[in-house]
Amino acid sequence: MKLDAIDLKILDAIQRDGRITKLALADKVGLSPTPAWLRLRKLEKAGIVSGYRAALDLRSVAPITTVLVEVTLRSHRQADFDSFERAVRDLPEIVSCWSVGGGIDYMLKVVARDIDAYQRLVDGLLEREIGIERYFTYIVTRTVKENEPVSLDGLLPEKSAQ
Repeated sequence: MKLDAIDLKILDAIQRDGRITKLALADKVGLSPTPAWLRLRKLEKAGIVSGYRAALDLRSVAPITTVLVEVTLRSHRQADFDSFERAVRDLPEIVSCWSVGGGIDYMLKVVARDIDAYQRLVDGLLEREIGIERYFTYIVTRTVKENEPVSLDGLLPEKSAQ
């Protein structure tokens, strides 16, 4: 789907406020409400908008520990990657998992009640024998910035001069 400037404004608006009203969205993008809403629905149907979520301050709900984990697998066959990824998908404490290049295989973000709960999670992963050769743990001591809206203008290719 080719995106135009209005589509980008719509995406920017909803990533900053997923509960924006039809009227407010229309006002932000310079359209009347119905065309703005129809464009949003088209972006949703195309899969560009993958969902809506609330941003929670988890520390207001309960004490938590956030841990970043580097993981290197013992073997690099596709079956090994598949096995590890299946295991990770099944664990709700692992809130993010990225396959990365540059010397390690994966980066994980884990949210656990405390360090003991995190260690039990890791021990369980190691017991499952899903190919983990080594892992390095980094305890997050303070969140400086997280899950900020992405500036779409900076991501799109520049228009060539004609």
